Amino acid sequence: MVTVTGAQLTEQFADFISRIQKATSTIELEAIDLEAFGKKSGVYTLLRKSLGNIPDVEERKKSGERFNHDARRVEQALEDRRSDLKILELNERLQTETIDVTLPARAETQGKIHPVTQVIEEITAIFADMGFSVAEGPDIESDEMNFDKLNIPESHPARQMHDTFYLQGNSNNPGGDGKTLLRTHTSPVQIRTMKAGKPPFRFIAPGSTYRCDSDITHTPMFHQVEGFVIDKNIHMGHLKGCIIEFLKAFFELDNVPVRYRPSFFPFTEPSAEVDIGCTRSREEIKIGAGADWLEVMGCGMVHPNVLRNCGLDPNEWQGFAFGMGVERLAMLKYGIPDLRTFFESDARWLKHYGFDALAIPSLIGGL
Repeated sequence: MVTVTGAQLTEQFADFISRIQKATSTIELEAIDLEAFGKKSGVYTLLRKSLGNIPDVEERKKSGERFNHDARRVEQALEDRRSDLKILELNERLQTETIDVTLPARAETQGKIHPVTQVIEEITAIFADMGFSVAEGPDIESDEMNFDKLNIPESHPARQMHDTFYLQGNSNNPGGDGKTLLRTHTSPVQIRTMKAGKPPFRFIAPGSTYRCDSDITHTPMFHQVEGFVIDKNIHMGHLKGCIIEFLKAFFELDNVPVRYRPSFFPFTEPSAEVDIGCTRSREEIKIGAGADWLEVMGCGMVHPNVLRNCGLDPNEWQGFAFGMGVERLAMLKYGIPDLRTFFESDARWLKHYGFDALAIPSLIGGL
């Protein structure tokens, strides 16, 4: 059996310290580390095993203490030299790997347009061609603007806390007296536009909306586009024709089967849900002719009470309104399976589903 002596320990220690201090690269240093502390044949590994062969107890104890002391110093020397060499190697790289900032920028683009932004631009381009303008309103609304003026009664479930984000305090209320909240739809823009101007009106109102809901098909914040027309002698036929033309242009189809199902909205009468024809399979939903139907928006004729609340005579002025979810339309058109991914800020997702910055939607160039 091999035995270790104090002279051997001193010799090994001095040799390793000298070689560590002379090492000129991290690769060389790692070789010394392996030689000293390798699991199978490292010098200190073998010396540790040989300590048990020293017959004298006191000598074995002294040799063990000295061995531990020297091994720790060698390990510390390795770590210190490793840090020094990494700094030296980094400085050498910084001296040699320079970047010429006068060179032209790379041609490829890194950023992408978010599908929500792209779809809003597509919707705006379609309705602009129909003569609609764009109206906007604040995200923070009053209870009066968001509900009362839109003929939504006090007992309506949408006004409860589990559906609406109410804000504390009523100071600086942007829309009138009452509670302050995050708007639950873009319909308050109707009220603001009618109260601020004179008919006729023809506009769309895109924007963010907020509701207390979160699952695969709902998020606490989402986007809507509201459409609104007020004029004399407006009837349901105008509404139906407008929506059909929009769906044909948006989905880029010559013929889109459309049906209207009776529904209820407090601010329209009569009200309807709009469905488009589709074909469903296990892998996909194909918009167009088919045996199935898919809901895409709600619509209706503006309720007379809403017109009265804005100072208009419903016997003289009539109109229609419709509203659609931007994310829902984007999911249907571009095959995005989960609503929640729209808001996860995942660069990989945006690279896959995003649009080039110059891909500006137009009816001439194509959406």
